[in-house]
Amino acid sequence: MNRLKHAASPYLLQHQDNPVDWWEWSDQAFAEARASNRPVLLSVGYAACHWCHVMAHESFENPAIAAVMNELFVNIKVDREERPDIDHVYMSALHTLGEQGGWPLTMFLDSQGAPFWGGTYFPPTSRYGRPGFIDVLRQIAGIYRSDRERVGRNAQAIGDALQQSLQRIAEADEPDLSHLASQIARRFDRDHGGLGGAPKFPNPGLIELLWRHGSRAGDDASREAANRTLLQMARGGIHDHLGGGFARYAVDERWLVPHFEKMLYDNAQLLPLYALEAARTGDPLLLEAADGIVAWLKRDMLLPDGAFAASLDADSEGEEGKFYVWTLAELAAALGPEGAALFARHYDVTASGNWEGHVILNRLDTPDPTPEIAERLTALRTQLLAVRSRRVPPGRDDKILADWNGLMITGLARAAGLLGRDDWIKLAANAFRFITESMTDDSGLAHSYRAGRLIAPGFALDHAAMAEAAIALHDATGEQHYFALARRWTRHLDQHYREANTGLLRMTRADSAALPVVPRPTHDDAVPNANGLHAGNLLRIAAQTGQPGDRAVADQFLAVLLAAAAHAPMAHGSVLNAYDLARNGVEIVLAGPTRESFRQTALALPHLTTMLVDCPDPDGLPPEHPAHAYAKQAGNGAAFVCLHGRCLPPVMEPNRLADAVAGAR
Repeated sequence: MNRLKHAASPYLLQHQDNPVDWWEWSDQAFAEARASNRPVLLSVGYAACHWCHVMAHESFENPAIAAVMNELFVNIKVDREERPDIDHVYMSALHTLGEQGGWPLTMFLDSQGAPFWGGTYFPPTSRYGRPGFIDVLRQIAGIYRSDRERVGRNAQAIGDALQQSLQRIAEADEPDLSHLASQIARRFDRDHGGLGGAPKFPNPGLIELLWRHGSRAGDDASREAANRTLLQMARGGIHDHLGGGFARYAVDERWLVPHFEKMLYDNAQLLPLYALEAARTGDPLLLEAADGIVAWLKRDMLLPDGAFAASLDADSEGEEGKFYVWTLAELAAALGPEGAALFARHYDVTASGNWEGHVILNRLDTPDPTPEIAERLTALRTQLLAVRSRRVPPGRDDKILADWNGLMITGLARAAGLLGRDDWIKLAANAFRFITESMTDDSGLAHSYRAGRLIAPGFALDHAAMAEAAIALHDATGEQHYFALARRWTRHLDQHYREANTGLLRMTRADSAALPVVPRPTHDDAVPNANGLHAGNLLRIAAQTGQPGDRAVADQFLAVLLAAAAHAPMAHGSVLNAYDLARNGVEIVLAGPTRESFRQTALALPHLTTMLVDCPDPDGLPPEHPAHAYAKQAGNGAAFVCLHGRCLPPVMEPNRLADAVAGAR
């Protein structure tokens, strides 16, 4: 019996009609495995995953293969976005077997949940150098029946490796940010940007680190590596030049051919980076990329309640990318001969195409238009978007995830200040309001919401990302309830998610249901790690309160986190960025009843290197704060730039604030 029809997850609902007897992750499923003396087949994926769809069509919809699965296994289907803790533990288990990992994740577990073997995608019969799925099923089930001792040894070895990976915390020197940035810049592709080779992922945490170093140290190599990456992505096919937004990654080294799914979290992290670089350079392509992300968000991802959906599928009508690609004939029919010719010259359109006989729109090797031509191209893109909107769209995963929404709320609020887009702040505030009103219970924030159903309690990243969003909205608006929520969720993390023995945040609450190991990653994946975000939040909260004790807590947590990150610093971009903020962040204290004009100027400065301190009442700062005495003399309004326990004289005119910040370093 397939039990997925009652699931909340759109991904699980995609499998509700499979002939597989799927279970959701539950104690009952493992009880069935023990009662029937069968192993567990765990299949993890997500709604926008192309290869998940392929394996579903080839195997899970195949009655003969499903019959073997049902006879030999208890089959559990998990949405990795809904349960990132399960995904993290079993993906880590796969890595201990020497596999690279990816989705669909296919793991074989004993009846207690201990993994003993696994892989990712398996074809139904042997090909691509991979064994056929049905052969794997019979072999694994046979070993489980006849050689339980071997299964136990495998499970023990994997379990030992997982436990050992949690012990990598030792004393470490503070990192040399300049050296690390130089190392990363050398690894970035000089021609195309991004880390060299293919496939190519955006790696926003590393772009941010390079941007920080380039800005602080005037390092041309770091600045060029960040700029080149953002520009080439914006030129490439990974960028949707009609509808806005960026696909998950490019399968080639030039950013030409995307893996067509679009994820909320990628675009959430890229939006403030594009806004930063657009504000710094004035490059219209970068501004177009930032505007396009928000246009896509409002058109395709905004849900009626004000929050944002999780993802768009790579496939439509059963074909990857069909919604997005074109032929020259289609363009000519839509734009007419003259319009099509102009458009083709600037977006790499040819009769033979650039991908499997079709055209992926891009500007990698095409000329930059003059302002007049750019205006005409904008009109042509609008025409094509209208034509595209009549196609069958890719599926949308419309569950609301607190962590991904938190990242996007932060991105909107930060980008709004940089580019002067107050409407983006309203968009962010509406999403924030829904999550605080509809995704909170006695256990804190929930992780996921769909169709009135909550997945709770939330994870550490839900609370860290939403605390960061609250800080960003407090900076943007000065409304105190945002700061109160940031402090509440930060304290909640310390109380319910921090491990006493390591001082680090675990992914799950201390009282959550047990997994084979306690998931406590510190490295970034496609999203920043909760520990790295938490460190940055503690620093910004300490700046706002001005309390030495708050800063001591932030510094102590960061010291533990840096030790955990020392073995693989490039995998810990969020940690290094928090450390950069701790060592080089400039506080901007806004004081006086007419301080709002200073706020707008401060928000237009790079948020990566500044921390806003809203001071409606001078007595809100402790007497020992270096700006306390100054704030009492602010008059109607002033700003004070502070760094390393000292403050410069007050800035009385908003247009002088940028110079004061530059002079403080």
